Amino acid sequence: MKTALLLVDIQNDFITGSLPVPDGAAIIDPVNRCMTDYEYVIATQDWHPATHFSFHTSHPGRKPFETIERDGESQTLWPPHCVQASDGAALHPLLDTAPIAAIFRKGIHPDIDSYSAFFDNLRRRQTGLDGYLRGLGVGRLTIAGLAADYCVYYTIKDALSLGYEVTLSERLTRPISPEEFERQKRELTAHPAFTLTD
Repeated sequence: MKTALLLVDIQNDFITGSLPVPDGAAIIDPVNRCMTDYEYVIATQDWHPATHFSFHTSHPGRKPFETIERDGESQTLWPPHCVQASDGAALHPLLDTAPIAAIFRKGIHPDIDSYSAFFDNLRRRQTGLDGYLRGLGVGRLTIAGLAADYCVYYTIKDALSLGYEVTLSERLTRPISPEEFERQKRELTAHPAFTLTD
């Protein structure tokens, strides 16, 4: 069984841009140094249309970080971020992109968000990542990136549900809310295929 390093959304807007994760830049050097430990390195990018449903600007009168309900699901309204082909959507310039074998873009549909690297938030559409990994013979993933309590967390949950063994190294991720991330870690560590390391 092969192992891949999956880099989730290490993009300008999540580090120095419109939706920065606290201390997000601190993961870049350790991520770069660990890439040679893996048979494959794969990345994701949030890649939103300018009028994406998750942007507060798409809902007149709404403010960033308000929550709305749609299709029975809660949706946080975010500041516009990672707009397709913008500088904010680019992978961070200090990230070593040479070892990256493939990039999967998510959040590309204007009507639904996609925190996970595998599915949209309603699990109606796949990104193609699962099929790609299975084609390579990958069964184990180390997941790194931003933000720990959103896109990394939901990517881990979907990876586990799809049958992957998953490792998360805390030095390779940062959360928006440390308190929420602590709760999520307790949840994830109850799964036999999940490993949490420093």
